[in-house]
Amino acid sequence: MVTPVSQPQLFKLPDVGEGLTEAEIVKWHVQPGDAVEVNQTIVEIETAKAIVELPCPFEGVVAELMVAEGETVDVGTPIIAVNAEGGAAPPSEPPARAATSGEAAEEDGVPRVEEPGMVSPEAPPKRQPVLVGYGVKEGATKRRPRKATANGAPPHAPRTPTTPPAAPPTAPPAAAPTAPPAAARTAPLAAPAAPVAPPAPAAPQAPRPRPAGDGLPLAKPPVRKMAKDLGVDLAGITGSGPQGSITRDDVLAAHAAAQAAAQPTAQPAAQARRAPAQAGPREERIPVKGVRKATAAAMSDSAFTAPHVTEFLQVDVTRTMETVKRLRELPEFADVKVSPLLLVARALLIAVARNPRVNSTWVDGPSGAEIVVKRYVNLGIAAATDRGLIVPKVKDAQDLDLPGLARALTELTEKARAGKASPADLSDGTITITNVGVFGVDSGTPILTPGEAAILAFGQIRDMPWVHEGELAIRKVTTLALSFDHRIVDGELGSRVLRDVGDMLEDPIRMLAWS
Repeated sequence: MVTPVSQPQLFKLPDVGEGLTEAEIVKWHVQPGDAVEVNQTIVEIETAKAIVELPCPFEGVVAELMVAEGETVDVGTPIIAVNAEGGAAPPSEPPARAATSGEAAEEDGVPRVEEPGMVSPEAPPKRQPVLVGYGVKEGATKRRPRKATANGAPPHAPRTPTTPPAAPPTAPPAAAPTAPPAAARTAPLAAPAAPVAPPAPAAPQAPRPRPAGDGLPLAKPPVRKMAKDLGVDLAGITGSGPQGSITRDDVLAAHAAAQAAAQPTAQPAAQARRAPAQAGPREERIPVKGVRKATAAAMSDSAFTAPHVTEFLQVDVTRTMETVKRLRELPEFADVKVSPLLLVARALLIAVARNPRVNSTWVDGPSGAEIVVKRYVNLGIAAATDRGLIVPKVKDAQDLDLPGLARALTELTEKARAGKASPADLSDGTITITNVGVFGVDSGTPILTPGEAAILAFGQIRDMPWVHEGELAIRKVTTLALSFDHRIVDGELGSRVLRDVGDMLEDPIRMLAWS
């Protein structure tokens, strides 16, 4: 009787964030055969909001990694099997008879549970092997026959030399049977005298070019000019005109022949000029998943759901830059980063307190639409990362003092760029700031984060001519852009909020007066 093996514990992908439906396996920290403990980090997953480390809920030995790195799976899908007894993983021998749907296989009368990853014979495997080929096709190769040589030898015969080899220096040259010089001179005299016949007239020959009196080929002046314009050498043309003169047709034919001869060499040169500067694929396909997929869906939903309105305001922030410089010298800000964004965030928080309705959301309920005004501010700060644009939130930012706000902004943005922000850090925002000035951009029309009523874009700060106290001067100037949901915020409210932020950045003392 066979002892039944214990079934490994299956760890299913949990919902680590509200409304999460899927996640991508980024990196496994364990392998089959490794011992694991409870709450030990075993895998990193990327959700639509952040990269999350998952702890193991079991103690034992890893039996199987059921999902490979880079694959995206739905919530509730088993991703790892752990042998909770701490022993070796169960054997993976195929069962004698596969279980039907909902029925366990039996062996020697003992029910046996199918192991994770087993595939019954009735069900096809998830991935079929792809046959790439069957090897190189056999076939006879034919050699092109050689051309016959000049001496008429067959193609397979060795080529004979055109000149005989020199005789060895020791061998005396054979004497040719030649008559003595005197006999050669007297031989014509010894022949019997015969009447000399007159020479036969020469056979008529084809007309040949006759050089003119100056040594040039025979051609009329118009023909010479045409040849010069076309770059044709008259010396290489056989004339077909009277007395072998060169005609216009002869020049045109020679020019056409020259062009036809030069065409094969000119075409590769032109192709070389059109060759691409660098080799490689001309296109790249990037799968849309994770943060990019969630951002695309959220922006599309926001753009086509909430009616957007954007207003712009140029502001003299010279005093704000002076205030930032003074804050950096204070001991309260010694361990944090102080930037103009800190004062922009403080100004927006004060403007929200003065105009609470801008910190609202539109809700379509069963009894009709509602505007929910939130008395707390979860301030979102858009951060560009390698995984895409994410927006971590400073929760209850209205309760923080200026050093606490600076510390929260620094820690949260660093965590987001490192991919360590949790789903809680990226959810439940009420209003957002996007700092496009770090990219050298003056302004833009930002799209609302879904569920929020306003977003403020902060452009670059640069020196510009500005009328200050009645005189033209060079000042530090930036551009603010406020996009808002026109269902909630009308033009008067949006303009007032934008103007309040601009006034506080022009004179930071107003932050103390209005807070």
